[in-house]
Amino acid sequence: MIHNIGPIAAGVLVLLLLASLYSWTVILAKISAFGKATKETRRFLRAFRKATRLQEIATLAADCKSSPLAQVFEDVYETYKRQTGGTGPPRNLTPLERSAQTAASEAVTNLERRMTGLATIASTTVYVGLFGTVMGIIDAFRGLGNAGAATLRAVAPGISEALITTAAGLFVAIPALIAYNQLTARIRVFAGATDDFCRELLNSLEEIPMRAPAQAPRPAGPEPSREAVDRGLYK
Repeated sequence: MIHNIGPIAAGVLVLLLLASLYSWTVILAKISAFGKATKETRRFLRAFRKATRLQEIATLAADCKSSPLAQVFEDVYETYKRQTGGTGPPRNLTPLERSAQTAASEAVTNLERRMTGLATIASTTVYVGLFGTVMGIIDAFRGLGNAGAATLRAVAPGISEALITTAAGLFVAIPALIAYNQLTARIRVFAGATDDFCRELLNSLEEIPMRAPAQAPRPAGPEPSREAVDRGLYK
């Protein structure tokens, strides 16, 4: 059947094959990247909530490049160091907030790379296949008219060959559409987690001025409670 299809249908099949190869390359790459990002995000977030020094978190962030949370922390930490030299409470939280927002937007944008191409393939390849089918049917009826034999036996082979392109278009579009929806949902999860982390990080930095007095020597007396012990993030 493929051997007997016309040149237009053959061109459509080649185009669909290229689109399928591209979509599966994107799908597999995104699955791998998102899996790595999820693993590193969980690792980084656990370490962040247990750390007692910003430098410890910065060292871990350098090892978690795939995590959008680590990317946000690195940008905010750089802004913090420019303000304070790496020690003490921040003088102004507004630049830190802007840095966090910009870093979060860039992290999500990186996750969305090549998703537009996948969406385009999912939405257009069906119509590309249908175009090949229509042109194949036109060729079949043209050949039928030239032959002058108006029978089902004469027209059925040409029509069945033309329908191959529609089937190929569905074969390309359906996996791309399913993958796009699933990957988009995971990107929304990353975006929500990044926004939550931005607030958590800024809250930690904002609490530094209140924690700083706790570093002064305390008079002899009962041991302070665990909740009263400063995390020392500004050290």
